[in-house]
Amino acid sequence: RDNGYKVYLGGSFNGSQIISPVDTDISKEIDLAASKETFASLSKSSEYEVIGDEIREKYLQSVLAVAGTVVKKSLKVVYTPLHGVGWATVEPLFARAGAESLITVDQQIQPDGSFPTVAFPNPEEPGALDLAFALATNYKADLIIANDPDADRVAIALPTDNGWQRLTGDQVGLILADEIAKTASSGTLACSIVSSSALAEVAKHYGLEFKQTLTGFKWISKVPNLIFGYEEALGYCIDPKHVADKDGISAALMLSNIARREALAGRTLWDLLAELGNRYGHFATGQISIRVTDLSVISTAMRTLRANPPKELAGKSLTFTDMALGSDAVPATDGLMFVLSDNRRVIIRPSGTEPKLKCYLQAVGESAVEAEQMLSELTESCRELLADFN
Repeated sequence: RDNGYKVYLGGSFNGSQIISPVDTDISKEIDLAASKETFASLSKSSEYEVIGDEIREKYLQSVLAVAGTVVKKSLKVVYTPLHGVGWATVEPLFARAGAESLITVDQQIQPDGSFPTVAFPNPEEPGALDLAFALATNYKADLIIANDPDADRVAIALPTDNGWQRLTGDQVGLILADEIAKTASSGTLACSIVSSSALAEVAKHYGLEFKQTLTGFKWISKVPNLIFGYEEALGYCIDPKHVADKDGISAALMLSNIARREALAGRTLWDLLAELGNRYGHFATGQISIRVTDLSVISTAMRTLRANPPKELAGKSLTFTDMALGSDAVPATDGLMFVLSDNRRVIIRPSGTEPKLKCYLQAVGESAVEAEQMLSELTESCRELLADFN
C-alpha cells in the first residue's frame, strides 16, 4: 500500500532511527534480494505485527497531553499535507483539541504519490505552498500549516504586508524551543550542526543542557535526557518520550496553539519572534542549494574547497575547519565550516538525501534588520564562491 517506510531501533534506543551497523546489514539483505530472479522466489517472514487503532489512539492522547488543548481563540488556519498522509491524523487531532475546522487545500488533501500540483513535494521548495498561499489570501487566513508527504516535518507561513512568508526552520525551532524550555526543570535541547546557534542561548537562559549533533534525527533523538530537538530542515521533536523522531503533526498542533495564545493577547508569531530575538540575540539563517545531475560535481566542489579554502568571505577574515577531522563535540562528517571574524558562519556539505550541495549561512546582529543585512552580504559572497560549481 505504501512505497516507503522507516526502520526504527527498539530496546534502549527507544524507537529512534537506525544507525550503523543496522543500516548496512539491511542494505546487504536488499542486495541479496535484488539478486533473486523473481519476487516469488524471495523467502517471506512472518515475524511482524501490523499495529492497530489502539496505537494511533495512544499517539493522539500523548500529543494532546504535550501540545495542549487549543486556546479558545478563533483563528483561520489553512492546512495542506502536500498530497501526503497527514490529513488522516491531523483532522481528528485538531478536532479533539477543540480547534475549529481547518481550511484545507482540497487539491492536495488526499494521498497521491504522483504529487500532481507541485514540482517537488517539499514545503521548503519554492512553489510548493503556492496553492496554500492563494487559498489563505482568499480567506484572509491567519496561519498556514503544511506537512510534507510523510508528515514528519512541518512548515508554517504567516501573512505580511507583501503577501505570505514561510518561516525558516530555525525560526520555528526557536518558537518551539522556548515554549518547551520555559516549563522544564531539567533536560537537554539539541539541534544539528547546521541549525541556528540560538538554541544554545535558549538552553543557557533556562539553565538547561545543550547538545549539537550530526545532521539527521537518527543522531538528535539519541541525545541523553532530550526534551526538545530540531533541525533547520523543518524537523521538530517536541515529545521524545513518546516519539523519538521528528514529528510534523504534534509540532503543528503546538504551533497552532501558540499562535492562538498570541492572538488572544493581540499579537502574532512575528511579535513573538521579535521578543525572542531581543531575549536571545537576533539570528538570521539561510541556505544555498545547488542541485546537480552529476554527483561528481559535489565531490569535486568539496575536494577543491577543502584543498584551497577561501581566505575571506564578505570582506572578513575567517577561520576554516575541516569537519571531516571531527572534534570532541561532534564526530567526523563531510563538511567544511568557515567562521568569520564577526561570528558569521558558513557550513558547506553534501545533502544526505538529495543530489545537492548545500551551503548553510548564519549571521547575528544587534537587530533583526542588521542580522538580515549581514546574512544578505554573506549569501552573495557565498554564491560567488560556489559559482564555478553551479
